[in-house]
Amino acid sequence: MKKILVMPLCLMLAFSSCVSKKKFHKEQKRVTVLQRDSTDTHASLNGCNFKVADLENEKLEIQKTLSTLSTTSQNAIESSKMTIAEQAKRLKDLQTLIQSQKDILTKLKKTMADALVNFKPDELTVELKDGRLYVSLQEKLLFKSGSAVVDPKGKEALQTLASVLNTTQDISVMIEGHTDNVPVSGKYEDNWALSVARSTSIVRILTLDYKVDPRTVVAAGRAEFYPVADNATVDGKARNRRIEIILSPNLKELFKLISQ
Repeated sequence: MKKILVMPLCLMLAFSSCVSKKKFHKEQKRVTVLQRDSTDTHASLNGCNFKVADLENEKLEIQKTLSTLSTTSQNAIESSKMTIAEQAKRLKDLQTLIQSQKDILTKLKKTMADALVNFKPDELTVELKDGRLYVSLQEKLLFKSGSAVVDPKGKEALQTLASVLNTTQDISVMIEGHTDNVPVSGKYEDNWALSVARSTSIVRILTLDYKVDPRTVVAAGRAEFYPVADNATVDGKARNRRIEIILSPNLKELFKLISQ
């Protein structure tokens, strides 16, 4: 009877032992999986931490760059404001200087016209043109035909003109000789030679006789190539035979301002 009871008990213990081992192995595998998952999760967490650190560094670099760009942009804006202000001042100075030159010429025209009022319009004219003052003296006031010797009445006009020039500062004087298109004969080789001889005669009278500063005077001859009237008519030819005294303000300050 005892043997019969012992046998089932042994079987039960043996079965229980097998179940416990299976359960143990199963739990052991589960632990292994959990450990591997934990290791993977830890590695992934470390990777995320590194990425977060990289992103933080990148964020700092971006903030630093933005700060630099902001400073640079601000400096550029300030510099641009200064440049615009400087340009505005320069433009204003330029406009003031140009207006001053115009005022000088306008005043000079009136002074010159008043001084030469006793001469007829067909003998001389005074006009503003292209930013310069032109005093045009006809041949009949100054010269005999084909001659560069100035007549007494012409000298009178030049003396009056010189008196104005000697009281006006910062004015340059261009003396231009002009002829008609009829070829010259006799003393002068051509109209070039005659036009230059006439302009230099005027220059000598202004500078030697009437003391106009020779440093302000230039002599030039243009022959028949700058007519003011049609050379096909007698009246046109007469108008083309002339001396033009061209008065210009000293542009030294203007050029200086432009070149800045």
